[in-house]
Amino acid sequence: MTKTLIKAPFKADHVGSLLRPDNLHKARKEFKEGTISPEQLREIETAEIKRIVDKQIEVGLSAVTDGEFRRTWWHLDFLEHLNGFEGYVPDQGYQFEGVETEKYNVRNTGKISFNPDHPFIKDFIEFNEIVDGRAVAKQTIPSPNQLFNAGIRDESVYPDIEEYAKDIIKAYQDALRAFYDAGVRYLQLDDVYIAGLSAPEIPFNDSNYDREQLIDLALRVVNGVLENKPEDLAVTTHLCRGNYQSTWAFEGSYAHIAPTLFAKEKVNGFFLEYDDERSGDFKPLEHIPKGGPQVVIGVVTSKSGELEEKEAIKARLKEASQHVPLEQLALSPQCGFASTHHGNKLTEEEQWEKLRFIVETAQDVWEY
Repeated sequence: MTKTLIKAPFKADHVGSLLRPDNLHKARKEFKEGTISPEQLREIETAEIKRIVDKQIEVGLSAVTDGEFRRTWWHLDFLEHLNGFEGYVPDQGYQFEGVETEKYNVRNTGKISFNPDHPFIKDFIEFNEIVDGRAVAKQTIPSPNQLFNAGIRDESVYPDIEEYAKDIIKAYQDALRAFYDAGVRYLQLDDVYIAGLSAPEIPFNDSNYDREQLIDLALRVVNGVLENKPEDLAVTTHLCRGNYQSTWAFEGSYAHIAPTLFAKEKVNGFFLEYDDERSGDFKPLEHIPKGGPQVVIGVVTSKSGELEEKEAIKARLKEASQHVPLEQLALSPQCGFASTHHGNKLTEEEQWEKLRFIVETAQDVWEY
């Protein structure tokens, strides 16, 4: 049977997470308090996922997500269900600009492998049934590199970081196969860790590797995961510098990681944060191979409801095209609208207007 290749990422795309509606917040609170059952919570989640799938299709998106409505965090819900990890409440949350996040994290507790009963597989199957072929059902998961953040690896279990990396690669290879078998044909790896390797203010001394060695390791991990990827599975990497209630965690140009990551990571596309000066200029895009991965320029911000000027966005895309051919570019928000359940500081209607704006601008630029 001939495989159908999905041309993802799309010219108008989005990162994945969407603002949770008030009734979902209320249901999650009631579930924690024990006043509704897991089944009742799931029923509410499913109804809201159906609503936002319809809305994404209505605004013209070719790829739709479940908004991450069954998650609390963009990354931890997935990671804590891998064998060899557990979720826990640490003494401190993540430090963002002017705010500390809610306290939760994951830690390594034993040998790592993929759990074939991982709840995300069932979640995707149900989500894909909701989409029902009306658009491409996009699945987002944290990059395997998120597991290299300081404090996660148990060095009594994995004294050698290369052995740790080897088991992470195998777990993610198995995860990709399970998602593929469940029907996923468009998968996004969300990677704050790699973006952090470009941030000069972040110290990286875990494992006694220097920054260049960690950049090389991060590349080897992702490419190792993709080594036996099915030909008709499109995989992208999204780079982010933090997105919590419209704040950010760090800044820094892509220049430091571009010669390795942009030039050599074997993905179908990169979603790159470019909505303000924290990301630097477009020059690092010169390391993207011509005719290689699509580059989704995140010049529309998800951190505020103010709508950008269309001509200003077109001008930025034109500027980016000085480094990567225009036909190799695409447009999206710089990040999701709710990387955690708290959500960014804008209204749901402003969110939909942003996504509609992206579709309309992309249609103007690429004339499709």
